[in-house]
Amino acid sequence: MDDLLTLSHFDFILPPGLIAQAPCAERDQSRLMVLDRETGNLEHRHFTGIIDYLISGDVLVVNDTQVIPARLEGKKKSGGRVECLILHYTGHPVYETYTTPCLLKAGGKIRAGDRIYFGESLTGEILSPSQNGTVLVRFYFEGGLDSALKKFGQVPLPPYIHRDAHDPDLSEQDRVRYQTVYARNPGAVAAPTAGLHFSPGLIASLKAKGVGWVSLTLPVGYGTFAPVKTEKISEHKIHSESFSVPAQTARVIREHKERGGRIIAVGTTCVRALEYLALKYGTVKAEEGDCDLFITPGFSFQVIDGLITNFHLPRTTLLMLVSAFAGMEKIQKAYREAIERKYRFYSYGDAMLIL
Repeated sequence: MDDLLTLSHFDFILPPGLIAQAPCAERDQSRLMVLDRETGNLEHRHFTGIIDYLISGDVLVVNDTQVIPARLEGKKKSGGRVECLILHYTGHPVYETYTTPCLLKAGGKIRAGDRIYFGESLTGEILSPSQNGTVLVRFYFEGGLDSALKKFGQVPLPPYIHRDAHDPDLSEQDRVRYQTVYARNPGAVAAPTAGLHFSPGLIASLKAKGVGWVSLTLPVGYGTFAPVKTEKISEHKIHSESFSVPAQTARVIREHKERGGRIIAVGTTCVRALEYLALKYGTVKAEEGDCDLFITPGFSFQVIDGLITNFHLPRTTLLMLVSAFAGMEKIQKAYREAIERKYRFYSYGDAMLIL
């Protein structure tokens, strides 16, 4: 089907005022649209109401990746300002150097060999540019890169969320709120935003009801914001992301599927990882690897029975994925109603449950 699809099938006009610039006052008080993918029926609740739609024996699969403070502001020796966004981060580098691709924004030219000074114990050396616009940077630090980033780095908010440098309180709030309460494996430069709505209290209530809770790790990269540049959807090459599915998670999913239980993915990253494994093995197995699965309408889902997700940008692979799961017409209708009812969109926005 995707051979016939073009970007125009996934386009819509969104009033700029509906792009959420700050999180809801309480995580689980964001609004929730519930879409029945069989009937197309829509219901409107607050996120805490999700407990009424989940039953004992359902299993929620969450992405436990942790967002790192990957945005750094520094200066060249000449004094020129440089903004640096780390694109790939693995483990907890404790050696004196760490080399990784970055996105750089500077007032003047940047050449290989240039040094960038981020702070007292953190500097970077420009190594070489790549064809895709990224630059390899070798970082020099003391006491571990984790602590250096915590001291000098900032939350890498998406480009559609704007911060005033004179509002430090909101920027400090981002350190906590642009992170799920269950995040534990550092490496992401973007949050798995469907999980931002869960509070510790809501998680406890779901578990008490008998809803299962398992996790995988997929460090969300900047590629999640990459625009689709080809008019024909089938010609787009989606970004690849590393993932890790633990043995316990794989076992629980297999056992519940065999018993007829529902698997509910919290976020599109979980969908991609699980369905990638199902395509590869016919089931979900424990694995660490790279996923480049591009899910578009016509895709046959083998694992997930439900999806919790936010409202996505037009013309994006994320919108294509939810359209594949719920049906293009039903998603278009849901998004029209979301705009009419002034739901908040994107990372800090409201949520949708598709069952």
